[in-house]
Amino acid sequence: MITIKPSHTLVLLPLAALLAACGQQQAQHAGAGGNMPPMPVSVVEMKPADVPVTTEYVAQTSGSREVEVRARVSGILQKRAYTEGAAVKAGELLFQIDQAPYQAAMEQAAAALKLEDAKLIRAQQDYDRVLPLFKENAVSQKDRDDAVAALASAKASVAAARAALKTAQINLDYTRVTAPISGITSAEVRSEGSLVQAGEGSLLTKISQLDPIYVKFSLSDNDVLKNQKLSSEGKLRLPSGNRYTVSLKLPDGSQYGRDGVIDFADRVIDPATGTSAARATFANPQNQLRAGQFVRVELKGAVRVSALVVPQQAVLSTQQGKLVWVVGKDNKVEPRPLQLADTPAANGGFIVENGLKAGDKVIVDNLIKLRPGASVAPQAAKAAASAPAQG
Repeated sequence: MITIKPSHTLVLLPLAALLAACGQQQAQHAGAGGNMPPMPVSVVEMKPADVPVTTEYVAQTSGSREVEVRARVSGILQKRAYTEGAAVKAGELLFQIDQAPYQAAMEQAAAALKLEDAKLIRAQQDYDRVLPLFKENAVSQKDRDDAVAALASAKASVAAARAALKTAQINLDYTRVTAPISGITSAEVRSEGSLVQAGEGSLLTKISQLDPIYVKFSLSDNDVLKNQKLSSEGKLRLPSGNRYTVSLKLPDGSQYGRDGVIDFADRVIDPATGTSAARATFANPQNQLRAGQFVRVELKGAVRVSALVVPQQAVLSTQQGKLVWVVGKDNKVEPRPLQLADTPAANGGFIVENGLKAGDKVIVDNLIKLRPGASVAPQAAKAAASAPAQG
């Protein structure tokens, strides 16, 4: 599910009630002291500019490789050789299964191979003796054929015995259950002394490779289509090759010290959620990130072209929607309904889709004291205009 960076707008009473209250207050002051002087207000002039945009998504970490370690031969689990939850290297011993029956099977296979080797020697000697005699017509064709067949059979028997010995050696080696990858181990599934069986029920533990680590999130199909439309209209400039800069916020709100890269974006939309899967990869040499953490990814690199950005504190939320106060003709105040972009600008302001044009002067303070048609004395707002609006 895509989430957008939360924004803080001033939540007010319904617009009609607000204006009525302000009008009543203004009338009371006018009756007491005559005409009110124009109210001083700070304004920001709307100027088109290229604005970086940042999109934020809920995400979850997972190991870049996650392996289930299983027993490949049956037997008694004699010992666990690793510390649960610790890092292990590929090839490091994890579990030891009783070797005795497999050692005996290998010795038996080795003895069988020696027996077949002896038979091969005898068959080769018979063949070497019969073949010259056959050329001199001293033995029959049958004797020659028997010698040839016996030699071929002996060679095949040796090959079979050698394969059986190799199988016995492999099974013996499998009694040492080693780490297939480097990573972080989980708890043991079977304790020492248990009888383990090769097959589906042979899970012993799991290993997760956390460097690099995957961060998985979902892209809304609606947002993807909207960005494509804005890009085709020339309003949004996407990073070259869609190579976004990816940063990461940890569960405590702090920033992870390394940037990542998007290495996968699914083309298939999940019909149940209307989203497609995406994945970023981050280096994690200190194992600061753990598998299963909920984090937030920020995609940076897109730019809104010639956009108008209204300060956050200037935007009012009413039952009729978002609006701002602007200074109109003769310094008279007028409300201006707005349509804002879903994605905020990188500086925390709001990108305006409709409702304002270049040159409009937007009021950023004394908002709830204003009413339509009121006279004001506008002055340019200070640069640090990020504080909440003053009422």
